[in-house]
Amino acid sequence: MTDSPDGSSSAAQGAQNQPQTTEPTPDTERAIAKSDGFFSRIIGALSPSDVEDTPAQPTEMARPTHGMVNLRRLQLDDIAIPKIEITAVPVDISKDDLVEVFRESGLTRLPVFEGTLDTPIGLVHLKDLALRHGFNGNGDFDLRGMLRELIYAPPSMPTGVLLQRMQAERIHMALVIDEYGGVDGLVTIEDLIEQVIGEIEDEHDIEEDQLWTREKEGCYLALAKTPLDEFEEAIGQSLTDDDEIDEEDIDTLGGLVFMLSGSVPARGEVVKHPSGAEFEVVDADPRRIKRLRVRVP
Repeated sequence: MTDSPDGSSSAAQGAQNQPQTTEPTPDTERAIAKSDGFFSRIIGALSPSDVEDTPAQPTEMARPTHGMVNLRRLQLDDIAIPKIEITAVPVDISKDDLVEVFRESGLTRLPVFEGTLDTPIGLVHLKDLALRHGFNGNGDFDLRGMLRELIYAPPSMPTGVLLQRMQAERIHMALVIDEYGGVDGLVTIEDLIEQVIGEIEDEHDIEEDQLWTREKEGCYLALAKTPLDEFEEAIGQSLTDDDEIDEEDIDTLGGLVFMLSGSVPARGEVVKHPSGAEFEVVDADPRRIKRLRVRVP
């Protein structure tokens, strides 16, 4: 060990030059949490394990499916309904046609456009239509007078930021706008909340113990896990008689649709059966089909 001119050892000087690492104080932690914003504080308070357990470069398999961390990690383009699957109506639609769209889609809010969907002008709420015109269609129909505001957001916006904005502005639907000003997708407040707590079932969804329900003659809403043989017995016809279909490898409706399409079809996609039946994918994620609308001839 050598001494420096001032009498101190070089080892001591080296120790002094090393960066000092100390544990953050409670005041420091509070300052960091405050600077991170409202949703960052929620994430830190309610799901610290999600944040701590996430590796520096997580893979898709390592990421948790749901949790508060999704509000910070996911962007709108990760969860938005694609443009091709958006159910919207033109501003010059008739009252009867509008009611029919509400009935067929089962939705309570619909984007309204002028000309094309790339020129949206607002949204119409089923409650406003019912309160203004009643169930007998009283009064002159004026769709423009019932329009409510929409939120327009870029694809890169974090989901937590949009959720906070929806809460502040009391607007529960947003259109995702691309760099050219066109509509790229749609997000509802339900889509955002489902990223945290999982899928939300409402009164019109099929009960867990009810595999399918008949909507009208020749049209059924069914869970993808519905046993194929039970459904065939209910509709009175076989869906596995075709030579191209290997009955031994198929047990459920979802398996049949997967085999017919050759991949996991996207929500809104219609898969045709050789017999003339059609399978519309009502709900699905990138890994599996969840619900189907089956139309049989």
